[in-house]
Amino acid sequence: MKNYILQNENAIYYECGFSCDNVIFISLDQDRYFITDGRYELDAKEKCKTCEIIITRDLVKIARNIIKKSKIKKIYFDPNDFSYETYTLLSKNLHITFSPKPNFSKQKRIIKEARELELIQKAMELGRGGFKKFQDYLLSDGIFKSEQYLAFKARTFLSDNGKFDLSFEPIIAINGNSAKPHATPTDKIYNLYDLLLFDGGIKYERYCSDRTVTFGDDFSSLDEFQRGQIFKNKERQKVYDIVLKAQQTAISKAKIGMRASELDKVGRDIIDEAGYGKYFVHSTGHGVGLDIHEYPNISSKSDVVLEENMVFTIEPGIYLPNDFGVRIEDTIVLKNDGAVIL
Repeated sequence: MKNYILQNENAIYYECGFSCDNVIFISLDQDRYFITDGRYELDAKEKCKTCEIIITRDLVKIARNIIKKSKIKKIYFDPNDFSYETYTLLSKNLHITFSPKPNFSKQKRIIKEARELELIQKAMELGRGGFKKFQDYLLSDGIFKSEQYLAFKARTFLSDNGKFDLSFEPIIAINGNSAKPHATPTDKIYNLYDLLLFDGGIKYERYCSDRTVTFGDDFSSLDEFQRGQIFKNKERQKVYDIVLKAQQTAISKAKIGMRASELDKVGRDIIDEAGYGKYFVHSTGHGVGLDIHEYPNISSKSDVVLEENMVFTIEPGIYLPNDFGVRIEDTIVLKNDGAVIL
């Protein structure tokens, strides 16, 4: 695909090593254009080594001029990138076909290069450090704090006091709130023997990490939120053990050449057979990279064939409404001998 136009920050960063919140990127055969405004001139000229940098107050006008002068007949764009207004202004009366190709940048990024794997690995290591600090705080001072305050502390620990950006707002959910896969923190107070779900990640040089633990209530058993948590409540223990079996089995069965839907089925079948199938309400996983949600999608609807150096999460869950939820998540890279937890 020679001729395309981008506006998504991460897609543009992947192309040229820099991006910002006001840019249009155009690739035409061997010519590449980074169009932005004066606020980003110095950074763009320093970091974009493979593009012509154009500084303007009217990005759309310059983009139209470049496309028109090129005399191309078709240019690809991701319809998720552009607002309707921007698309209309770009394409009006140009007599060039703007061909929609959804998520084509994510498709280009589906197999990670060695340098990308290093950055994701580093993000995961740093993120795990944040998890450990949060665990230590939870054990020493977390009792009687609200979800909202614990979420604030989680952000602080994950970001290393602001040193790193977060992959997403961390999820801290206690008891009934943990039955919501993407719960928002409330003023609910964390008490001894409560179940707590913690989902978080950071960015390292723009690459994301992602991990989820569900925290048991036997404080003596803790070791960096290790798998195999212990609960005094028998139903919580049963559900946790089912989810852990589903997650660990899916990790062990992940192989190059299988379809994403096949991998989704591995863990889902375990949860189905245990009688909790209707409470597993999301896909088994998603790709991780510059975006926190990339390709491949590990879902029942995905026919993507898994290949070496694809990076994705494995995160089955069971969510019992108004009672509790359990999710266990690791980010893995697929290698010739199977999945490697990052």
